[in-house]
Amino acid sequence: MAAAYNARLTARLPSGVVRGSIQPSLMESAVFISSAFAQTAPALGGSDMQSSLMSMLPLVLMFVVLYFVMIRPQMKKQKEHRSMIDALAKGDEVATAGGLLGKVSKLGDSYLGLEVANGVEVQVQRSAVVQVLPRGSIK
Repeated sequence: MAAAYNARLTARLPSGVVRGSIQPSLMESAVFISSAFAQTAPALGGSDMQSSLMSMLPLVLMFVVLYFVMIRPQMKKQKEHRSMIDALAKGDEVATAGGLLGKVSKLGDSYLGLEVANGVEVQVQRSAVVQVLPRGSIK
């Protein structure tokens, strides 16, 4: 490597300049710099593919952990909420997201009638129901 560099350097010298007249420290530093650049070149072969896969591994692991810690429990919670809403029947006592407590008096596709007091009925969305209370908890 150094010999090839020296040959290129000698070819660039102007005519009349003798090779020995160049300062040796300048010649050595140029050789070391080119060697350093040559060492940073990526190697060809399987190690390049393996290093790219290893660099992606933390990203893939992060998404797997994110799925099991956040996404999967949220999906499970939504499924339980959906089954609770589908299982509502007349006479069930429920609590809504707005804080209303009442008995289910009418059932519709997307709305339900909620009796909050004697003779007072309110319509709420089915999705607003957050909890089914035990019977007899509302007086």
